[in-house]
Amino acid sequence: MRTFLLLFLSCCFALSQTPDWRNILNGSVIPDESYADQPYVVKTKDGAWLMVMTTGSGAEGAGGQHVISARSTDRGRSWEKAVDVEPSSGPEASYAVLLQANSGRVYVFYNHNTDNTRKIIADKPTYKDGFVTRVDSQGHFVFKYSDDNGKSWSSQRYEVPMRDFEIDRQNPYAGRIKFFWNVGKAFAYRGAGYVPVHKVGGFGEGFFTSSEGALLRSANILTERDPNKIEWQTLPDGDLGIRTPKGGGPIAEEQSFAVLSDGSMLCVFRTIDGHSAFTYSRDGGRSWEPSQYMRYADGRLIKHPRAANFVWRCENGKFLYWFHNHGGRFIRESPNRRTIAYEDRNPVWLSGGVELDSPQGKVIRWSQPEIVLYDDDPLIRISYPDLVEEGGEYYLTETQKDVARVHQIDKTLLAGLWSQDDAKSVPKSGLILDVASPKTVAAPALPVFLRRSRRADYGSEHSRAGVSIEVELHLRDDRPGQVLVDNRSADGKGFALLTAEAGAVEIVLQDGRTENRWQSDPGVLSTAKRHHVVAIVDAGPNLITFVVDGKLSDGGDTRQFGFGRFSPNLYGINGSPVLRFGEFVLHCRLYGRALRTSEAIGAFRAVK
Repeated sequence: MRTFLLLFLSCCFALSQTPDWRNILNGSVIPDESYADQPYVVKTKDGAWLMVMTTGSGAEGAGGQHVISARSTDRGRSWEKAVDVEPSSGPEASYAVLLQANSGRVYVFYNHNTDNTRKIIADKPTYKDGFVTRVDSQGHFVFKYSDDNGKSWSSQRYEVPMRDFEIDRQNPYAGRIKFFWNVGKAFAYRGAGYVPVHKVGGFGEGFFTSSEGALLRSANILTERDPNKIEWQTLPDGDLGIRTPKGGGPIAEEQSFAVLSDGSMLCVFRTIDGHSAFTYSRDGGRSWEPSQYMRYADGRLIKHPRAANFVWRCENGKFLYWFHNHGGRFIRESPNRRTIAYEDRNPVWLSGGVELDSPQGKVIRWSQPEIVLYDDDPLIRISYPDLVEEGGEYYLTETQKDVARVHQIDKTLLAGLWSQDDAKSVPKSGLILDVASPKTVAAPALPVFLRRSRRADYGSEHSRAGVSIEVELHLRDDRPGQVLVDNRSADGKGFALLTAEAGAVEIVLQDGRTENRWQSDPGVLSTAKRHHVVAIVDAGPNLITFVVDGKLSDGGDTRQFGFGRFSPNLYGINGSPVLRFGEFVLHCRLYGRALRTSEAIGAFRAVK
């Protein structure tokens, strides 16, 4: 009944809004019981998608939490009846991942509270009595298997032994009870199977108080038919797992892995340092290079909170990276960083990766990012994705912990990410004004953002449209408040692009009912050279971004977010019939849509 209601509400939403494939409500719902986490997929030998999920009738971590699976034969548009991997009546079973053997057998690995432990020693005063009663991240790591493409699972479960690390021996039970969980997808490499696991040192403020990554390697799981004969070793060698870079915090978790073309392994993971981190292994996971914080190809650090950040190698040999594009010192220096770092997982951004050679082996060069998914509610958390490729198409699964969905991704967005280094053209699609050395021109009509719907109540309807303002300019002085482009009428309606304090550029959006402002990062404008500015007003997620001289503003060290939200109740920015330009503007283009980051970068290269 709940699944039917969700499908009905999704249909109602689609009828009242202009579709935007990035809006998560336009995805296909994956059935669950209430709580929905980690909807991960493998393609089975009979061509179906086999999905595994952690679910339950209560909230995350509540009793009755268990693992289910379901099959889809139409790319996630519908699902067969779910099958219990573990029943809701048993001890907690959580955080499952899948691995397919050479024969087509599918293994599912998950946490299992086999001993039915009901409380765990935890830090005071976070837990005033010294115990935590959420028990889904401890116990035993186990697996079951399916030989019928996920239609049923073995009745017996089998334990995966984990070697103790220092972090285990230092927990309150000296390793007799292990604290851990997993979100990282299992994978095959040179005839062996690998299953990630995230070791935990204790429970307290921010739930996990310390963490590090490990890999469970089996040399024979891909070929051995007797599950009792499957052999395991815990990597990396030694006493320490995959940890943060030198000087980083105690949190290094949710490790995600990808294998490069030369056999190197890439691992990315989350921290509470304001940035995600990565490391490479050149010896099959036995040892790892010193961890570093993630960077774009231009050398800037990638911002990311305490949220899942996943990496995938695609069938074309290129890579995709899922993250949230905010953080920096505003998380790292916060006294509450263990907890605030969990926030703001909406929107989701993707970066594209391509391989490069280095003295150590292959490495990944990461593009600047694009928004790939969002929800209208800024507090919704979108996370724990999977990537599925089918027939040349790309699909993402995700969850906001209550509803999980499947989304088909526009391939042109991915192509733009992967070809960003070579992009060098001015976009033509959506171009409504292109004028050199302008003074004043007739203002073209711009798309409206909010309009009256055709529903019986004539309520509002979001167009999901956008506007982009591209200018080339050369300032002769850097005073703030100088007009670059302005179509505001006498009563203030319209938009203006202005110079701002500290060498920033500001956009003003006004419809007579609400006014919105957002600035680029400071220091992007000077009198020393010609500049290229693209202000992107995206009325899908209602976000403003700036790309100045080919760089997407990410807030730097001056603010946590480089992107800004504007009111979803903004009708639009049509103003005066005359569009005015500042004396420093050399060229202007207006677009009746939101340009992508990759397009703005290509336009900069085309004109510089």
